[in-house]
Amino acid sequence: MPEIQAFRAIRYNLGRVGSLSDVVAPPYDVISPELQDELYGKHPNNVVRLILNRIEPGDDNEANNRYTRAKRLLKSWLSDGVLYTEADPAIYVYQQQFSGEGGTHTRLGFMARMRLSRFGEGQVFPHEETMPGPKLDRLMLTTVCKANLSQVFGLYPDPGGEARRILEEALCRVTPLVATDHLGVVHRMWAATDLGTIAAIAAAVGPRPVFIADGHHRYETACEYREHVFQTGSLSPDHPANYVLMMFVAMDDPGLMVLPTHRLFRGLPPMTSTELAARLGPCFKTSPAGEGFQQAPAVWEEIETRDEQGLLGLFAQEDGRWLLAELTAEGRARMADLAKEHTPEWCSLGVSLLHRLVIEGLLQAHELPKPKYVHQVAEVVEGLATGDFPFAALVMPATIEHVRTISLGGERLPAKSTYFYPKLLSGLVINPLE
Repeated sequence: MPEIQAFRAIRYNLGRVGSLSDVVAPPYDVISPELQDELYGKHPNNVVRLILNRIEPGDDNEANNRYTRAKRLLKSWLSDGVLYTEADPAIYVYQQQFSGEGGTHTRLGFMARMRLSRFGEGQVFPHEETMPGPKLDRLMLTTVCKANLSQVFGLYPDPGGEARRILEEALCRVTPLVATDHLGVVHRMWAATDLGTIAAIAAAVGPRPVFIADGHHRYETACEYREHVFQTGSLSPDHPANYVLMMFVAMDDPGLMVLPTHRLFRGLPPMTSTELAARLGPCFKTSPAGEGFQQAPAVWEEIETRDEQGLLGLFAQEDGRWLLAELTAEGRARMADLAKEHTPEWCSLGVSLLHRLVIEGLLQAHELPKPKYVHQVAEVVEGLATGDFPFAALVMPATIEHVRTISLGGERLPAKSTYFYPKLLSGLVINPLE
């Protein structure tokens, strides 16, 4: 079972930096070059300089690169009092308040250390595939800085709301720290040092499985770093490298929101919607859904209302028309044949159908450039307006139940099957690994 532990976090000294909003940042993998520049300009001590330091001229040796600069900054900020280490171990209750789907939502969880176990060896389950490039990048940063600079996002079942009640009691006792991010999401954090609260939350969550929602690369990197420390001969049972910084959110939390990840494709040969429909039949029943890329919101509204994984919205740039494509019984059979190595649950996902059945199977398109992934329909319209993408797809996200079922079955979902919104902030707490 996952072992949860309070820890003495490294945190910003607000007496030195002023507003917490000025020094926090979203996770490194959603920071565009433009946002990186904005965060650099926001405050000289913004955490982006640690999690995603700029590449500078001359970064071609082991002594001077983006990772060593991050290490030097971390050490200097600690020595100068910009950062400090908590006096007492704590778990950190973390609340996010945000707007979406016609209302205001609140997501509640907590941050703590969790003892590492390799996937397949414990009760921690991945749900998406990882790539070697990001893992090497995060391993370099972790090894040089010897710290978890950002948290992994984990989900756990709490159908009776036991853990939530403990957290709500804890947050009533302390005034929170508050930060607002660049998207207007309000983040609140409470440090819970009460031993009774820590023991209660560890007992409530510890026996339950944890599903990685976001941060797969960071989790696998933490396992690799632990192995590195083991090989040096200095890995004692209580060494911090045995743990990773984790944000825990109940799978039943009312504020847990999963956004879709739509696709804009390059590299496909031009085809009209009529030609596309011919290629899709008889695996899909297709119907015209509108003319002009501006019709994307109406197409998405139809898909979202019907809430079916087997319903895709497809745009052919050649004649500027949308199609609704609904999976048929023959399509399900063809998908099962194309993806024999996967379970029926995996094969039923919209993203699985799009990539395995439509792109690879029916359109015979292999080794395409990576699609542009976007989450808002307005971004689809904006991308198609450029004329750079001959093909676009609107697709339903995987659900929390898909994550649970497929992960417990030992499989991983296709890349970009889920987008948990909002993202967790980096810079609230840092977990030292030495």
